[in-house]
Amino acid sequence: MQQRCASQFTKKRSGYTRIGTLIVILLMCGVPGLAIAQETATADSGDTAWMLTATALVLFMTIPGLALFYGGLVRVQNVLSVLMQCFALTGLITIIWVVCGYSLAFDTVGMEAGKITLTSFVGGLSKMFLRGIGVDTVSGTIPETVFLTFQLTFAIITPALIAGAFAERMKFSAMLVFSVLWSIIVYAPLCHMAWSGEGSLFGDIIGALDFAGGTVVHINAGIAALVAAILVGKRLGYQTTAMPPHSLTITVIGASMLWVGWFGFNAGSELAADGTAGMAMLVTQISTATAAIAWMFVEWAKHGKPSVLGIVTGAVAGLVAITPASGTAGPIGALVIGFVSGVVCFWGATTLKAQLGYDDSLDAFGVHGIGGIVGALLTGIFAAESLGGAGLAKANIGMQVWAQFLSIVVTIVWSGVLSFIILKIVDATIGLRVEEDEERQGLDLSQHNERGYNLS
Repeated sequence: MQQRCASQFTKKRSGYTRIGTLIVILLMCGVPGLAIAQETATADSGDTAWMLTATALVLFMTIPGLALFYGGLVRVQNVLSVLMQCFALTGLITIIWVVCGYSLAFDTVGMEAGKITLTSFVGGLSKMFLRGIGVDTVSGTIPETVFLTFQLTFAIITPALIAGAFAERMKFSAMLVFSVLWSIIVYAPLCHMAWSGEGSLFGDIIGALDFAGGTVVHINAGIAALVAAILVGKRLGYQTTAMPPHSLTITVIGASMLWVGWFGFNAGSELAADGTAGMAMLVTQISTATAAIAWMFVEWAKHGKPSVLGIVTGAVAGLVAITPASGTAGPIGALVIGFVSGVVCFWGATTLKAQLGYDDSLDAFGVHGIGGIVGALLTGIFAAESLGGAGLAKANIGMQVWAQFLSIVVTIVWSGVLSFIILKIVDATIGLRVEEDEERQGLDLSQHNERGYNLS
């Protein structure tokens, strides 16, 4: 009896073993797709949904946000020229990004962690015309198509910011040629230096923090704007004729759109729908509000009355300054960054500009250049956990501030020197500035044969 039970148990165990073996074989041979699917990178639907939204918000910053903000600040005979510049750049830079811009910015072939090579400064051309990118290509947890479109919106708004410095006097054709060359030679490499990962000059070698574009977008654009304003020269009658904005109502609408769109700019730079994105949104709001109020009170104290132009410009200064710190600073840091940027940018757009005598038409350098420098430096302080930040990349605050300073210096030299060379080449070939009678007539008519308003 015992032998028979043992025999039956052995048969059952043998049967179980065969079934188990069969299951293993099926898993290994019959259903390999399941295992492979788990190992293959796939997009997260939540992150993707957020990034689609963030991308639309950043594009909204340029058209219509920046277009209206700048459009309201110029004189009535030049409003269409500013709107046209923003709209044309949106189309033109999109094409450049597809052809080679994205590849130069984010091709990481040959990069090595901790090693300075040519690829630390600029990407290659393996992704020209978006080669190898399809519906199933993933970057992190989102489709690469979404990532590259998100980055495209940054590439669009940066040269559009520069246009504020030479508004009302540069040829439309010169603006287009300059912007194309600048986007390829200046913007794409700086983007690569900051955001291409291991082996990148700023992010890896120097160890600087730039979450959403303090160096890449704002200091870069601000320095190029200053160089352009000086080389193009002052507007006719700049020192003798008042040149007030033609419609502050339009400017306020544009500034409001920038404020809302900037949540996509900063919170979207996390590339995920998580706690860091949430904190980036919060500190963006805090810094912007603080800078707007700080500018308002400084102007009130100095001139006796607060102005609408002042408070909206202060808000933009706060948006600019928090940009590099938005992924690392906490609420206390945002308050300080907002306050300092509001005060310092007010000084830069008024006192400094008057002392140096350059004609930065719409304060592109005073707000974006100076605000970007302030924000990049303070990022090195308020990323510290002891001050409510997410943590430093370097061992201590002093080393982090030094890293921030180095990234600022490289950006200033890179953007300043190359922008100067590009502008000189454009000036020598097709000329930078419109004729005097065309400038007096206004760029709407002289460059586009249209009028935005009936002047009769």
